[in-house]
Amino acid sequence: MNDNFKDLKGRLRKLDAQLADGGSGDMPFAQAVSALHRVVKHGDRSRDPSPEMRALLERAEALSRKA
Repeated sequence: MNDNFKDLKGRLRKLDAQLADGGSGDMPFAQAVSALHRVVKHGDRSRDPSPEMRALLERAEALSRKA
């Protein structure tokens, strides 16, 4: 697995933990995390994350700070 992809997955795990700890009431945040999961599932782990993945991650992180 690419190191940058590994970092993205680690950040996604933190978002999952926050969602499980009670962020599920925030629908836009939950939807952003779900969208990121779908993109990561089909992503190529041997390459750097795509700009789409990075944008979704940044959006989910921004929404997590609001939650």
